[in-house]
Amino acid sequence: MSFKISDTVTWVGKIDWELREYHGKEYSTNKGTSYNSYLVRDEKTVLIDTVWQPYAKEFVANLKNEIDLNKIDYIIANHSEIDHSGAFPELMSEIPNVPIYCTKNGAKFLKAHYHQNWNFVEVKTGDILEIGKNKLIFVEARMLHWPDSMFTYLTGENTLFSNDAFGQHYASELMYNDKVDNAELFQEAIKYYANILTPFSPLVVKKIEEILSLNLPVDMICPSHGIIWKQNPLQIANKYMEWAKNYKENQITIIYDTMWNGTRRMAETIAEGITEANKDITIKIFNSSKNDKNDIVTEVFKSKMILVGSSAINNGILSSTAAILEMIKGLGFKDKKAAAFGSYGWSGESVKIITEELNKAGFEIINEGIRELWNPDEIALDRCRNFGKSIEESIK
Repeated sequence: MSFKISDTVTWVGKIDWELREYHGKEYSTNKGTSYNSYLVRDEKTVLIDTVWQPYAKEFVANLKNEIDLNKIDYIIANHSEIDHSGAFPELMSEIPNVPIYCTKNGAKFLKAHYHQNWNFVEVKTGDILEIGKNKLIFVEARMLHWPDSMFTYLTGENTLFSNDAFGQHYASELMYNDKVDNAELFQEAIKYYANILTPFSPLVVKKIEEILSLNLPVDMICPSHGIIWKQNPLQIANKYMEWAKNYKENQITIIYDTMWNGTRRMAETIAEGITEANKDITIKIFNSSKNDKNDIVTEVFKSKMILVGSSAINNGILSSTAAILEMIKGLGFKDKKAAAFGSYGWSGESVKIITEELNKAGFEIINEGIRELWNPDEIALDRCRNFGKSIEESIK
């Protein structure tokens, strides 16, 4: 499959309808994804990025149907990660001398991935590749989201090839933002940002400001995953600026796991108390052992406060709670509050452990949490309800 984006640019990537897990099993792709590769035809012909290795042979075969490979003058690797460079060995076996333009780290990483000394040309921000009527301008995007990442800008058609930035794991045959369901599109975009780009938010702001300072008109943004931003393309850049500045909505997210439903009942009753105190606040409740962990992280990203609960087990906490806390800690959320809760039988360390982990993750701890013995009775549930009501005061 291929399709023309413009008179100069053709999409030659791969839509992966079946993909459901990514980065090992660290990211859920419930709506599939695409690996976007672009062919730019001017006086010179340029291939921008490739596809994931399992589709390498298919990619090269389809590319041959689109163009004689020997007519490709340059290859650009905006990012060396395997989902974008995986077809390189198959492709370079056919055209081994074609130069590959990438950052210094890009060359280093590609050599480490594939152990091949291809014809690398290292570039930095502001470097220009003349291709005929148009030019390609390179902009380093270090840590968005790898040290080797960069953007490539096509003059004339004012198109930004942004690689992972502004992308989503979202499969669609429609491929343009004005054609797809925008509710789905932006949900996948914020999920992508929350789970992948959150740790690099200060760099996101600086990079977008840097691009804007170059005064380059942007008529289209072509990421390497998901949908192409054709209508009002800078809307996604504006969203990134919003998300990068300690984003939060009027929402509290409650996350828990439970052995015999005691902690579940606490979670639901705490939520009742919050709602009684403030009916305007959004409350979302997730069992961390039954819900998609990346969807939970997305809701944490959107929240001004989270409450995390677990039953006590073996002097510790339940494994799904520990796992979600580890994910949260790694993402480095800023300017959010938190508290812990949980049920216990005879020891009761879970609340203390969760509080310590939330503190390590950078959350402002609002109180020492609440714990209840075994299956909470009505008196205990009243304490939980009052705990929820007290939450309202702490977030004003």
